[in-house]
Amino acid sequence: MNDPTTIRRLYGRRQGHKLRQGQAALVEELLPEVSVPEDGPLDGVRLFGDPRPLQLEIGFGAGEHLAGQASANPGTGFIGCEPFLNGVVGALGHIRDGTLANVRLHMGDALTVLERLPDASLERVYLLHPDPWRKARHAKRRMINNGPLDLIHAKLQPGGEFRLGTDDPTYCRWSMMIMNARRDFAWQAGSAADFLTRPADWPETRYERKARRQGREVWYFKYTRV
Repeated sequence: MNDPTTIRRLYGRRQGHKLRQGQAALVEELLPEVSVPEDGPLDGVRLFGDPRPLQLEIGFGAGEHLAGQASANPGTGFIGCEPFLNGVVGALGHIRDGTLANVRLHMGDALTVLERLPDASLERVYLLHPDPWRKARHAKRRMINNGPLDLIHAKLQPGGEFRLGTDDPTYCRWSMMIMNARRDFAWQAGSAADFLTRPADWPETRYERKARRQGREVWYFKYTRV
């Protein structure tokens, strides 16, 4: 079955509303300073100047979770990947306002960044509220497919953590089906409360708040690499 590792195409809009002057200035001035290099191998030394622990977020939205994790863990390097320009602008605002020196951004496909990192180099990978692609014919576009999961598994350290958050029932069922069929990730849930309650070290995102306002349930999955 085809999946994002074989399709290699990003769907959806790349930009929403027109950027205001201050937002455009962030893109012009700050983004080049914090961007992931466009080519070549990546590691902590190249990205941050030292061999610090690394974590990566796939599709960071407006950057609330990414910035929250970076602020709480200043000794860790965070790599955020997001193809949507307005989301990148949101993250740039958090980086500026929080004076966050431990974040690097890639405006594009997260898989191209994962491929350039050494195997077993990441402490955590986050995939929070991804586009669910609800129609059956679009299932191949979902990041929770075996191709992307094989890559995530390779880049996580043994015992490293993969976190998935979703408020979409279709995506929840699909994810559980795919993840439960694998033997290289162990689900860290002993009871329903473990995946129905947001962990204390899991900063809230605007997508989660919107889901709650609209009366939808949110599921929080934590898996460790076996």
